[in-house]
Order: sequence, then structure tokens, then C-alpha cells
Amino acid sequence: MAVTRREFLKGSVVAGAGLAAGVGMPRIITAQGKEPVKIGVLHSLSGTMAISEVSLRDVVLMAVEEINAKGGVMGRKIQPVVVDPASNWDLFAEKAKQLLLQDKVAVVFGCWTSVS
Repeated sequence: MAVTRREFLKGSVVAGAGLAAGVGMPRIITAQGKEPVKIGVLHSLSGTMAISEVSLRDVVLMAVEEINAKGGVMGRKIQPVVVDPASNWDLFAEKAKQLLLQDKVAVVFGCWTSVS
């Protein structure tokens, strides 16, 4: 049975958020209570790669909306944090570091080319 891109991304968002919410960081979860699970979305929204990556961002956001409409993951909403590395390969690492260290996201979705 073939899996559509939307089903795959939706499953990935659920798995990543579920891991962060329940298994991956139990001490943080206990401290945060019902705070949303922040996820990083790292796709170029400008520059040469925007033509193909804007739609990837849109699919992730659509999956997040659908999951949140059904109550979130383990009762917690998913909060996307979207950044734009602007098709600049050096910025991908910088933006990923920002998402993890400053924005404190549980998981990062993006970087689908071999260069990024």
C-alpha cells in the first residue's frame, strides 16, 4: 500500500511530537504540564529553493492544524516555529542551532536536500 506525502508528514509530526511529549523528555514534560510541544520547521521560504520548499512548510503546518484540531498529542497542542534559511546552505546549520538552543523546539522538520 502506497503512503502519500501528506500521510507520511502527518505521521512524522505525530511521532516527533509524541516522542518529545511522552518518551523523549519526561522531566521537561512534567515541569511544563500542558504547555504546547514546540516543533521547528526549517524550509527555505525565499531564494532559489522556495519554489519547492514553501509547499513542504505548508504541508507540515496543515498536519499540525489537523492534529491540534483533534486535541493535539497526549493532550498537548503542537506549536510550530518556522524559520527561513533563505536557500543559503550556511544558514541551515545556524537556523537549526537557533531552533534547538534558543527556541527550545523538541524536533526539527526540514533540510530535505543533501546540501542542507
